[in-house]
Amino acid sequence: MHVVAVITLDGAGGIDIAMPCMIFGQTYPQPLRHGSRALYDVRVSGPEVTTTFSGGTKTFKVTPPYPLTEAAKADTILVPGLNPHDVPPPPEIVDLLRDAHRRGVRIGSICNGVFVLAAAGLLAGRRAAVHWGHAAELSARYPDIQVEDSVLYIDDGDIVTSAGGAAALDLCLHLVRRDFGSAVAAQTARLTVMPLQRDGGQAQFIHHAEPESGGSLEPVMRWMEDRLERDLTLAEIAEQAATSVRTLNRTFRAQTGTTPWQWLIQRRLQRARELLETTDLSVEEIASRAGFGTAIGLRQHFRRVVGTSPVAYRRSFAAPTRSA
Repeated sequence: MHVVAVITLDGAGGIDIAMPCMIFGQTYPQPLRHGSRALYDVRVSGPEVTTTFSGGTKTFKVTPPYPLTEAAKADTILVPGLNPHDVPPPPEIVDLLRDAHRRGVRIGSICNGVFVLAAAGLLAGRRAAVHWGHAAELSARYPDIQVEDSVLYIDDGDIVTSAGGAAALDLCLHLVRRDFGSAVAAQTARLTVMPLQRDGGQAQFIHHAEPESGGSLEPVMRWMEDRLERDLTLAEIAEQAATSVRTLNRTFRAQTGTTPWQWLIQRRLQRARELLETTDLSVEEIASRAGFGTAIGLRQHFRRVVGTSPVAYRRSFAAPTRSA
């Protein structure tokens, strides 16, 4: 039987502990079985008493049924998100993860639990998923990690990482599929009322910051936002900013980390998402209002950046009552 250890640490997210238990454990209407045996043995392991965050400022105490020493015997070890996440993990956790990894144990993280894996040195030179809100910090603290903020999870063989929130469910279902095949994973998804695989990724949820108040680019950014439906050129934008195209590109990169054209595409996609969520306008009309010209242009950019189609996005995020 495949043993999954979920580590509880001080400040661990309650939902991050519960989600793997729901997928791998015996919380189904009927136990998930393959033939006559259960597939997974889930062991919540940690210090004798752990302060666990259930969300926000609410906390409760968890007494793990298994000590940390039991986690060392697992086939898969999962580290939940933590609050706060910027404190060094306990040395015994770091030692446990390093030793388990050397022995070929599969190690995974949920949300900012990835910082624990990074502190243990398990992610150097690898790709890693994390909640988009922590991506910049993870990149700054561990520049040797290729941080991905637009995917739900990354399977790198012996190391798996997931974004925040419900992305843990996506990762766990993926591991069931990897361990026991698509049919068993589909059964698990049905029992937990989850889609077996969601369209898109974190890019559907990322909030792009407003132009920085008082920044030198704020006036031209506001001007661009007021004209998203127009076919703007870099020369027009530079003229509005009273600068050269070369200087405009350099200033944009310095202040936003991207180019004027990429920034404009992001704002147009944000406009398109808002219209998909709040109106019944056709995709063609939304493409025109957002500045993509045609539905084909919108679909191409939407698929590349958001990871799904406009129609699928509307199906997932449209408000119950919409208008034109």
